[in-house]
Amino acid sequence: MKKLRTVLKASPLDMAEWINQPSQSHIRFCLICIIVGCGAYGGSLGYWRAPVMAAYVAIKLPLLIFFTLSLNALLNGMLSMLLGTGLSLKQSLLAQLMSFALFSLILGALAPVTTFFAGHAPPPDTEQAYTAHSAYLLIHTSLIAYAGIMANLQLFRLLIHVCPTRRAAVTTLASWIIGNGIVGTQLSWTLRPFFGSPNLEPAFLREDPFNGTFIESIWRAASRFVTHEQAIIILLTTFLITLFTLHRIIRKEHIL
Repeated sequence: MKKLRTVLKASPLDMAEWINQPSQSHIRFCLICIIVGCGAYGGSLGYWRAPVMAAYVAIKLPLLIFFTLSLNALLNGMLSMLLGTGLSLKQSLLAQLMSFALFSLILGALAPVTTFFAGHAPPPDTEQAYTAHSAYLLIHTSLIAYAGIMANLQLFRLLIHVCPTRRAAVTTLASWIIGNGIVGTQLSWTLRPFFGSPNLEPAFLREDPFNGTFIESIWRAASRFVTHEQAIIILLTTFLITLFTLHRIIRKEHIL
């Protein structure tokens, strides 16, 4: 319970103790949080299409996190050292694992709500299925983005606490977000389906995993509800608001 409170509270002082004395038990606990949290949320993602799809996604979503971390672990560790954080490879990995653990617990807490939503959405064999699928994709993308933002804000607080300079904390976090974002986004597309399409049978992987991109699927989903011009305006506005908010947060001495 103490470890769970540490991750959920995300206090820089408590997390710094883990970073200063990294142990196998801390790493195992973060892995368990990712498996449980992402597994529960993944099950709610696939439940709309079919129970077997829920089982597939409950396995794939934690794997997506592990693959992303594995592919970027060495690069992110080297970047943290080059950017002057003073963190070792093991400490950098643990810091990111703690962030992903918090991300997973946030998603896990949302799983009952998203499962209820999936159970009451138009079934995949109805006329409204394609509209429901598009809405489903946009809503879950927003929820996952929210969990990611919250987790990275807590990671930023930790980096501010343990790094010798604020510049090192900001540049390191930015490099980690960019690297993990690029790899994670493309892996999520390669490992699809996560939601399941109304016209396709449930499957663990698609036959054409490299055909198309995640951004294209988001654009097609948004186009069902707004025009292309309105979608561009919404995306630009969201991007600018996010940049302004992050700028204000980074400029402050602490995050409330």
